[in-house]
Amino acid sequence: MTRTIAITAAALAMLGLSACNTVHGVGKDVKSAGQAVEKASGEK
Repeated sequence: MTRTIAITAAALAMLGLSACNTVHGVGKDVKSAGQAVEKASGEK
């Protein structure tokens, strides 16, 4: 389960980083990836 979450987080981070064009965009992408991992793990 933890491995799946880690792989998903890494994939989201790579997709997010490749999609953004500015440093501000990187911050938003990393934040949203973190929130997705939090939601998937059931923690708040």
